[in-house]
Amino acid sequence: MNILSSVSSFGFLTLISRILGYFRDILIATFLGTSMAADAFFVAFRLPNTFRRLFAEGSFNSAFVPQYSKLDIQNKSYEFSNSVFNLLILILLILICVAEIFMGGVIYLVSPGFVDNMEKYELAISLSRIVFPFLLFVSLSSFYSAILNTKGKFGVAAAAPIILNLFLILSIIFASSYDKNLVFFMAWAVSVAGLVQLILLFYYSKKYFIPKINLSFEINDEVRSFFKKLLPSIFSSGVMQINILVGTIIASFQTSAVSYLYYADRIYQLPLAITGIAIGTVILPALSKEIFQHNDGRSFFLQNRSIELSLFLSVPATVGIIMLTEPIISTLFGYGTFDQESVTQTAKALYIFGFGLPAFSLLKIYSNFYFARGNTTFPFYVSIGVVVANILISLVFFFQIGFVSIALGTSVSSWLGVLVYQFFLLKNKLHTFDITFVTRMLKTLLNSIIMGFVIFFALPLFQFDMANSSWQRVGSLTIIVTSASLIYFLLSILFKSFSIKDFKVNAYESKK
Repeated sequence: MNILSSVSSFGFLTLISRILGYFRDILIATFLGTSMAADAFFVAFRLPNTFRRLFAEGSFNSAFVPQYSKLDIQNKSYEFSNSVFNLLILILLILICVAEIFMGGVIYLVSPGFVDNMEKYELAISLSRIVFPFLLFVSLSSFYSAILNTKGKFGVAAAAPIILNLFLILSIIFASSYDKNLVFFMAWAVSVAGLVQLILLFYYSKKYFIPKINLSFEINDEVRSFFKKLLPSIFSSGVMQINILVGTIIASFQTSAVSYLYYADRIYQLPLAITGIAIGTVILPALSKEIFQHNDGRSFFLQNRSIELSLFLSVPATVGIIMLTEPIISTLFGYGTFDQESVTQTAKALYIFGFGLPAFSLLKIYSNFYFARGNTTFPFYVSIGVVVANILISLVFFFQIGFVSIALGTSVSSWLGVLVYQFFLLKNKLHTFDITFVTRMLKTLLNSIIMGFVIFFALPLFQFDMANSSWQRVGSLTIIVTSASLIYFLLSILFKSFSIKDFKVNAYESKK
């Protein structure tokens, strides 16, 4: 398998999904801005969307793929897969029924500040009841995605989320002239999109797995082991999403803060889709097989190259986000009811999130080094520490700097988590840096600094005032980003700070 090719295809399709997501959010910002209806929808959407990201972008893969890979080599994977599938359906149906009945309490837990505005609170409850069945569809979709990923088929799983964004965009366009009903059209679009996504993944997975629905399924040692690992895996793989959910709870006490954080989150999630999620998803099956076959040399080589690729992409993205926060927000969202105040406040959160981007990516990569070894316990403990640190930082500084403390807590706690991972990986001899990694990282840092100077001197030549037309702002941002990116990649070629050959299946042998 060519890892870089798989990362590229997975990342490209994920990128398309995120771009459509931005177009969707531009429409939401235009028609809803940071209004009460926007806050209510974002909270309702946050619940199933958090589960989507938890399952689709890490946790299910982390627990399922290593175990499935081992059993697949032994031709014992079907019984295991079928039992997991049936158990998932049973658990999810019970969870959804309970949540639908007690949705008022659920909304109180995730957005207690809404209780002060009963209209917003009731709207959030109604919307959440509509979108919550999405949880069933997206969880089962993640099951099929994990099977496809294990078989080296990453494209369909990466393309499936595109459906959600397309349905939301169409619902907004269709209902845009009916402001009062807009959020309800969007809520129904979420659930319908989840069902369509599940049907698509089932169709492409039937070559490898067709389930037999049976309530008398066998819960053997392999199935018990999987579910024992799944809960800590959900927590540890989804530490970013849990941090965002925690941030939503705290932000609900400040007017429009939920919306500010949501829009800022949408920006840094774009590079994260490639620098952390795509790399982590692709590397896990390959790394699991090498570890199962006790190929330590290959394992360490894969680990170094995955960290290297993550930083090669995330460091310049960090520089770009930090230096272009307000132009980015103004260009992408500064339309309609999304006024200058909304741009300024959202940019504050994005600026702080920008510093955490490499850490967000590395958390995905480092946790997979443990998941590939069948260890979900240690990442679980690290994630608890990260979430606790995030809560403490967010609460301590909330009364001084408001919702910006939530971005600060997320970034700082993520860097602490990366340091803990790195310390124990080295201490337990589960990873060691090679000289190639060290030299290339120094070159990457130098190239990123030079790129930063290019942005610094180019920025005064362009105007991003909201009085300017949208096309002026889009054109200006496109010129700056394209020029800076081109210079960065040309410098990378000149200084040889990256090698495509290292990501081919036989790369390790050629290095020996």
